[in-house]
Amino acid sequence: MNDMTESVQEQIIDALRTVYDPEIPVNIYELGLVYGVDLDPAGHAVVRMTLTSPGCPVAASLPLEVENKVLGVEGVTSARVELVWDPPWNPSMMTEAAKLQLGMY
Repeated sequence: MNDMTESVQEQIIDALRTVYDPEIPVNIYELGLVYGVDLDPAGHAVVRMTLTSPGCPVAASLPLEVENKVLGVEGVTSARVELVWDPPWNPSMMTEAAKLQLGMY
């Protein structure tokens, strides 16, 4: 991965930090819902993510919001969200900052 691709990938992660799960006041990146961000040299981005549960009320809208945020990053030419359920999300996947914010200590 070259420096420009790394920079765009970092900007994608920053954009993901502006997307929030409506039921938990923490962004999806810190919640651990994003399993991976891949970006090829042509600017095609793929975000692998999950939801807190398969019955999540935003199952239809959240991936679209993520896709739109990623498309807004300069250098991204296309964006696709892959919704995955394996491994299932659990609270241990949250960052330390998210756990602190939610008072989980």
